Amino acid sequence: MLSFVNGKFVPETRAVVSVFDRGFLYGDGLFETLYVRRDQPFRLAQHLDRLERGAEFLGIRLPFGRKAIAAFAARLIHRNALHTDSLLRLALSRGTGPRGYSPRGADMPTLVITQHPAADRPSAAPRWRLATASVRLPAGDALARFKSCNKLPQILARAEAESRGADEALLLNTAGWVAEGASSNLFWIQRDTVFTPPLESGILAGVTRSVVFEVCAALGIMLRERSLRPAALRQQDAVFLSLSSLGIVPASHFDGQRLGTSPLVAHLRRGYWQRVETEIASPPSCMTDSRKRLARTFRDCSTGMDADIDRVRQPSKSV
Repeated sequence: MLSFVNGKFVPETRAVVSVFDRGFLYGDGLFETLYVRRDQPFRLAQHLDRLERGAEFLGIRLPFGRKAIAAFAARLIHRNALHTDSLLRLALSRGTGPRGYSPRGADMPTLVITQHPAADRPSAAPRWRLATASVRLPAGDALARFKSCNKLPQILARAEAESRGADEALLLNTAGWVAEGASSNLFWIQRDTVFTPPLESGILAGVTRSVVFEVCAALGIMLRERSLRPAALRQQDAVFLSLSSLGIVPASHFDGQRLGTSPLVAHLRRGYWQRVETEIASPPSCMTDSRKRLARTFRDCSTGMDADIDRVRQPSKSV
């Protein structure tokens, strides 16, 4: 397997960064995880949008433009030739610099792209057991909307959940409302309406979360953002989670208590994967012109691998 590191494609055994990289030292960076279906990444443009917004928020200079990143991803997928569902991970760090927390002098950002096979997608959705984590997320945290490389709260929460025999942790925020899973966004169903916590709860602005919004709209299902206490979550008709690697995953238990079921969850799951298949085959008409151009760049690069990759490289820009 090959990986991409700062403009070069190298075997994963040689895909290394400096021990002085601030992503390694402090978690000073961002990442995105994309689902790849039939050698095409799902919602690449939307993931790059969030990466760019996060880089601007952190003040990290992107070393390549969007078209270049799309081209690098296409070439990596082509050269690895997995030809099966996989996960693509983009990681951006501030790079190396002087010791200490100050980012001054760290002006050589690191960009890494890796790929690995996805878990087989079963015909029947897995059902996850949830356990409340003792760690809390700061309510209203602006950083939570991006996927930063510092995920210690989620790591501790997942470890705690697994020690209790659960599949996923449910994190509350500092105000005591349900927030999100360690690696997923949270939804629940009550009387044919889908609910999810608002972004102001301190949750990730998940790409798959946004797709669930779109699927609900397409299917005529009401969706609302609402805060909810954990005790009330147990009383809902059904609970499910969303994440890029698995799409929609229903929850079966919460802190050992069995949760309800709703046919809406299976309906939404089918709608989600139908959307994936449709968009992989052809970008939707509602896609913006810039996103269509990015999708074409990816397809062009994936079918013309002998061309010089630098032809699509964009000048580095500060964001």
